[in-house]
Amino acid sequence: MAATLASPLATAQTGRLQADQAIATSERAIGRTINNHTLTDTAGATLTLDTYRGKPLIISLVYSSCSSICLPTTQQLIAAVTEAGRVIGLDQFEVLTVGFDARNDTPSRMAQFAAMQGVNLPNWRIASGDSETISALLHEVGFSYAAVAGGFDHIAQTTIVDRNGRIYRHVYGDTFPIQMFIEPLKDVVYGRSLSFSVGAILDRIRFICTTFDPGAGRYRIDYGLAFGSVIAALSLLVFGGLILREWSRTRHS
Repeated sequence: MAATLASPLATAQTGRLQADQAIATSERAIGRTINNHTLTDTAGATLTLDTYRGKPLIISLVYSSCSSICLPTTQQLIAAVTEAGRVIGLDQFEVLTVGFDARNDTPSRMAQFAAMQGVNLPNWRIASGDSETISALLHEVGFSYAAVAGGFDHIAQTTIVDRNGRIYRHVYGDTFPIQMFIEPLKDVVYGRSLSFSVGAILDRIRFICTTFDPGAGRYRIDYGLAFGSVIAALSLLVFGGLILREWSRTRHS
């Protein structure tokens, strides 16, 4: 689980995670509505999740003392959010990073984490919460972690939530193709409307044909899906041509 898992202090669950089971748990969360949890941001201000209703929300989960996977995951997310801001607009969505180590992720430690990572975008907040709140939130988003010697194994998961608070998609790993983040974000921002530019269509095809491999901990192109997509597209073109030909023949008759 090298690229997906990281190694803080123990919770009730112990032992290493199984990548395929962690991903399956995560995927089962898609479609759930996140409740109105109350968190505390890095300035000590109260933050409720209902304040994000009406605008898509990106949720990332880290812990403040992480020295491995949380760091590149956050850097990748900064790059993805920056690019999404260029394409969509930073004012079209919000980002929330939550510390899942409730015992140690105080507002001041989360502020240090944000400063070290360079998280300073205007639509991005950093927060933490009490144990009960964090546990409920992690369950809702399908986030798995387990205690190991010196820390935790945990799934590297970025969650895309629609404007009604429903989980729409997860993005996995500390590195991921940018379109795996931007395409589903476009869906929740624009209501799945799709631009018909060549570039947009190619991005969508790459998105559809890219799958996450839990064993390798990275995304890969599924050439079976890619081949099927090409065949389906060609079939539609042929079918459309036949309809157009018959319509033209009927019109001239």
